[in-house]
Amino acid sequence: MTDIPVKVAEARSFRQRRAFLNFPFKLYKDDPYWVPNIRMDEKGLVGFSKNPFYERNSCQAFLAYRGKEVVGRIVAILNVGHLERYHDGVGFFGFFESIDDQAVADALFDAAAAWLKERGCTTVRGPMNPSMNHTVGLLIEGFDSSPFFMMTYNPPYYARLIENYGFAKVQDLFSFWGEIDMLPKVRERYLDVCNHIAERTGAKVRSVDIRHFGRDVEAFLGIYNRSLTNTWGFVPFSDSELKDMAFGLKFLIVPDLVFAVELDGKIVGAAFCLPDYNPRIRAIKGKLFPFGFLKLLRRKQEIKRIRVLSTNVLPEYQMLGLGLVLVNALVPRVMDWGIQEAEFSWVLESNEYSRGSLERGGAIVNKKFRVYDKPIG
Repeated sequence: MTDIPVKVAEARSFRQRRAFLNFPFKLYKDDPYWVPNIRMDEKGLVGFSKNPFYERNSCQAFLAYRGKEVVGRIVAILNVGHLERYHDGVGFFGFFESIDDQAVADALFDAAAAWLKERGCTTVRGPMNPSMNHTVGLLIEGFDSSPFFMMTYNPPYYARLIENYGFAKVQDLFSFWGEIDMLPKVRERYLDVCNHIAERTGAKVRSVDIRHFGRDVEAFLGIYNRSLTNTWGFVPFSDSELKDMAFGLKFLIVPDLVFAVELDGKIVGAAFCLPDYNPRIRAIKGKLFPFGFLKLLRRKQEIKRIRVLSTNVLPEYQMLGLGLVLVNALVPRVMDWGIQEAEFSWVLESNEYSRGSLERGGAIVNKKFRVYDKPIG
């Protein structure tokens, strides 16, 4: 401990914003599992550059100092879409990083809560970076391996800092892990059922159409947007967010690992799987330029781990078993690709159907995340 007081300042100047983005590199310099965010993406998500999320939402980044040394950071996020949908007075915090010092964490949470209170919020929730459609939750179990692509990671002591401030659990999230050797048995177990569903419904599975790649990706994301209507905390992408996400994904997607299920030519469900780019992101230190972009995306077929981001079916078709058809269609695709490991993430604690399906399929919970709430005093 030190007698130097903690001071918190808004990150507004070029120097402050650079310090905000650089702080994790200092904090995690000796951590073998940490993977940096892609710098260009993070700048937009924390409000330092243009991002469609902030066309109607707003945020403020803060830095904590002891003397001249940066010792922590946080972003307070006003999600107007969430407030209009849920009318619950919830504001958010995200991008929290801190040394192991309760005074530093408390000062950061005080600053975020005060900013949100000024804007009418009565509860602080997080971590959200910056929303449920991006990276979510605090890692509380599974610190012995690196995260898969677009999943969060943090030191174990963060839970203590957050809970000591007065935050309490509001929802847990899980990631499920499986390896290639499990798949043939899983497929054998469900193959007859899937064939029966396909025969009964006329369902057909197809990959992204390369000739209409952008159109298909946007359509598949639209299924994601419409299928999660009843999911806890979910706020749909705006049209501009949807287009921006589709544009970014077109560089990352492997067409054979993103596919849809159709009924009578209409897309009613979609599955998104992405290669685990994280080892490459670590190697380029999150910098896409001047040559990081090429190193990230070349020879995708050499990546042998994937993250299954979502398998979604429109609400009016969810009782037909089409989610099972999507998962069944994934098996031969990942085997042809030579995938060795897959992570299904994330799955909400309250989503008993998805959790049960993965557990029955033999997938193992490998990491657990937590979202916290605290009333604003």
